[in-house]
Amino acid sequence: MSKTPLVLNSHRIVLKSEELREKSHGLRFALPQLGEFATGFVVRFHGKAHAYVNQCAHVPVELDWEQGNFFTVGKDYLICATHGAHYQPDTGHCVMGPCKGKSLQSLPVTEQNQQITIHIDQLHKKHK
Repeated sequence: MSKTPLVLNSHRIVLKSEELREKSHGLRFALPQLGEFATGFVVRFHGKAHAYVNQCAHVPVELDWEQGNFFTVGKDYLICATHGAHYQPDTGHCVMGPCKGKSLQSLPVTEQNQQITIHIDQLHKKHK
């Protein structure tokens, strides 16, 4: 079972690289800058970590149907549990569903020294 990501401050979230497995459960984290119940998530796809605000591009609902389950059964897309929109895991671009052509809001990610850092310092500036 994965540990919860460590929120270092309002600028970044850090977790161990080993906690994020290829095309497996994503790790969720709070994004209080966007509201009391707002969350984000990070997944690993093709060896790289990708992080997004956990909100469908169609309607403001979380994507995961069960906490941390973001991938389709085939593990090739992220899926919105509410209406089945399919997003490319590496870009967040919606390729199928009512939000086709729109994208998830991505969060910058760096990975080095066996640590994944999700940079959230600009998040408050995009959403007021």
